[in-house]
Amino acid sequence: METEQLIETKNEACEPGPAILFLNKESIAKFGGDHSDIYVQGITEALTLHAKGQFVQPLKPYLRVDPEKGHIADRIIAMPAHVGGETAISGIKWIGSKHDNAAKRGMERASGLLILNDPATNYPVAILEAGLISSMRTAAVTVVAAKYLARKGFKNVACLGCGIIAKTQMRSMLEQFSQIETIFLFDLNRHSAAALKEELNRSFPAVDIVLSDSAEQAVRQGEVVVTCTVADQPYIPFEWLKKGTFVSNISIMDVHKDVFLKADKVIVDDWEQSNREKKIINQLVLEGTFSREKLYAELGEIVIGHKPGRESDDEIIVLNPMGMAIEDIACAHLIYRKALAGNAGTKLSLY
Repeated sequence: METEQLIETKNEACEPGPAILFLNKESIAKFGGDHSDIYVQGITEALTLHAKGQFVQPLKPYLRVDPEKGHIADRIIAMPAHVGGETAISGIKWIGSKHDNAAKRGMERASGLLILNDPATNYPVAILEAGLISSMRTAAVTVVAAKYLARKGFKNVACLGCGIIAKTQMRSMLEQFSQIETIFLFDLNRHSAAALKEELNRSFPAVDIVLSDSAEQAVRQGEVVVTCTVADQPYIPFEWLKKGTFVSNISIMDVHKDVFLKADKVIVDDWEQSNREKKIINQLVLEGTFSREKLYAELGEIVIGHKPGRESDDEIIVLNPMGMAIEDIACAHLIYRKALAGNAGTKLSLY
């Protein structure tokens, strides 16, 4: 196994000294972690295993210092999982978030670590910086979902919120869908929207990047709508969505309840993960207006062909992904294996 490559034996008189491979953000990027391809592969594998039941994923606990008065994005989340299949791996993502990190401290909103464990021994074998992987795998969820749920040949994308998550979402979409012609950006902070426009223009000069004057203006233009905010209250009503729209509701709280109730198809990544924490779906379930039976599918069911994705150009389809630990672990494992093969990273002795 790959773990054996990390076992160091000082001499025959000493017991083996297990080691951990540490990969910082730079090392992760070097081995494909700054491009969407490896994450699309990892997410597709994770969703396939999820649909087949070849995973273990406890409900993730949220650590909130001030659960009553604190911002919804202020938390630390523990996300353990075991990913099955031919290259099984276990691990956990420990990721923290403060909604005002950028504005007050000049820091990225989220930061964290990913720890991988060899299932044969349960020993840790790797520690990876989690921020890059977390944002890129989230973007890959939108990419994979769009392949099945967006209108074929869509050309216009609307993005609400223009921070780090929006950057990876839009870069990944543009890397994977060459037909995109226009991206409509909106952020309450006009400077953030302008900065993202400038960055996307440098990398994708053929694409028209438009700064919208309101969330409504952006949403009404999008064939694909991606939410990338820290909103704690919904602001997108169903009437803003034109026929054929696919909404990737990444930031969870952005769309009003009527969107879930009136959309042609509502899809989640994992029902148990989605129906909690008093998010919109959970609110609807508690009110008795939505249920597991009214859910169209989990995304993995569509990926493996158990249920069709988009069936007509007029369907309004909503994906509400809470984010799954198996996605992080699967993507991190791909990068770890590449780093091992390239003899990269820093080895840290456990003893």
